[in-house]
Amino acid sequence: MKTKLLIITTILGFLIIAPLKGQQSGNAVTDAILKAYSARMFVSEPVNDSDIETILKAGMKAPSARNLQPWFFTVVKDKALLKELMPNITDNNILIVISGKEGNTVEYDCGLASGYMYLAAQALGLGAHIYAGPVAAINTSKKEALGIPEGYRAIMVIRVGHTDKSVDAVSAASSRKKIEEMVVYK
Repeated sequence: MKTKLLIITTILGFLIIAPLKGQQSGNAVTDAILKAYSARMFVSEPVNDSDIETILKAGMKAPSARNLQPWFFTVVKDKALLKELMPNITDNNILIVISGKEGNTVEYDCGLASGYMYLAAQALGLGAHIYAGPVAAINTSKKEALGIPEGYRAIMVIRVGHTDKSVDAVSAASSRKKIEEMVVYK
């Protein structure tokens, strides 16, 4: 039997009120991480603008090499453009394209910003999924349509939307390798 708890805390400086399902550690930040999973079962309930703003602020709080903050975020809500980028996207989902200014650590820095946004979306009770697949097409032919500045290229895409509430980190997450297979202590 799964236990459902209500957690009220702050993560990354934002108030979070979210149902907590799955694994728990007793710490608000690690609980948010442990309950996260890459959502696949989205529903068509709209994502509100205040949640989008919170997700973007979380991305902007990510650390970056020499604090260069080399990212640029494009929020895609336009239905026609969404379908061009991801033909099977559920209505009222959004995409956030994370673009980076060319440099030595752009993938790393944008990866951290993506991770922060992913976790913020999950902590707000939304589903999130990070994609690399659409990046090549974006960089080839969609940069102008997405308003990506000169000298930047798409690095990642995050899909955000409401999820089927019968699915959670226990019932929907892909299995993970055992810690013993991935870690050694010396």
